[in-house]
Amino acid sequence: MSGFTGFVLRRTLATVVTLLAISVIVYVVFYATPGNVAQITCGPRCSPLQVHQVAQQLHLGDPLYVRYWHFLEGLLAGQDYSTGTSVQHCPAPCLGLSYRTDQQVTRLILTKLPVSLSLVFGAMVVWLVLGVGTGVLSAWRRGRLSERVLTGLTLAGTATPVFVIGLILMIVVCGQLELLPFPQYVNFSDDPEQWAWNLVLPWLSLALVEAAAFARLTRASMLETLAEDHIRTFRAYGVGERSIIGRHAVRGALASIIALNANTFGSAVGGAVLTETLFGLPGIGQELVHAVNVVDLPVVVGMVLVIGFFVVIANAVADVLYAVADRRVVLA
Repeated sequence: MSGFTGFVLRRTLATVVTLLAISVIVYVVFYATPGNVAQITCGPRCSPLQVHQVAQQLHLGDPLYVRYWHFLEGLLAGQDYSTGTSVQHCPAPCLGLSYRTDQQVTRLILTKLPVSLSLVFGAMVVWLVLGVGTGVLSAWRRGRLSERVLTGLTLAGTATPVFVIGLILMIVVCGQLELLPFPQYVNFSDDPEQWAWNLVLPWLSLALVEAAAFARLTRASMLETLAEDHIRTFRAYGVGERSIIGRHAVRGALASIIALNANTFGSAVGGAVLTETLFGLPGIGQELVHAVNVVDLPVVVGMVLVIGFFVVIANAVADVLYAVADRRVVLA
């Protein structure tokens, strides 16, 4: 099949295969490693009977491919789990039960995911506006004082850890200037205005670090485009500099910006641990750190799969955007 529809279908199929491969890798890494998986999952204080029950729930007596099939069956069709006194049904996509709280991992993730997505989507808007805008301005004003100042600020943003930026913002904005209250997460459905105001500082803390990378990439891509022959031809024919920047140089940098944004967004969903911890946001990153500390293996596996899902989906969307921005990609 040819054309844009065929391109989208091919990318969709590749995305499904990639997600399946990630599930295999994650399952093998966490459940087929040397050692007593049941003891690790249950914890050091579990009795032999409890360890035996965990081993039965994980089907550790079955071959590895059979155990993975049970895991995949839970993702696609749901699964029943014995909690000792009753049987609990975990609907698809079932990622198992937490061995610390007996809570369904999928339900736990769904309670944390809106917080992380609120943080990352808002920060993405900020880092794109600041980063791309700064990169365009730096390339346009190349060799001037304003370009040197912007380059210095970009390097400072790249070198500054996110928790330092967050602390400075809280001390200055919330403490000294008292422009905003100290952030406290509010659900969007409860109060959209308070939801936004309480996320302003977390958005800025995460976005300022990422914006520096976008500024550097945009500047480098635009300078490369501005040095090409067709740009010199446009200038020779008297095309205005603003038109060259807006219609040609920025478009030449779009592919790099889309690629970087896809990777940044996907990794930020689970990688914004410092931001969530600093501002007390109950998101996926903070929950993943807690699950690792208490060795809650089903929660760790579920969180890693969800983060991998967002990374793959973000890159799949980026592939489609490539095709929209440059139709030559469809023929590749």
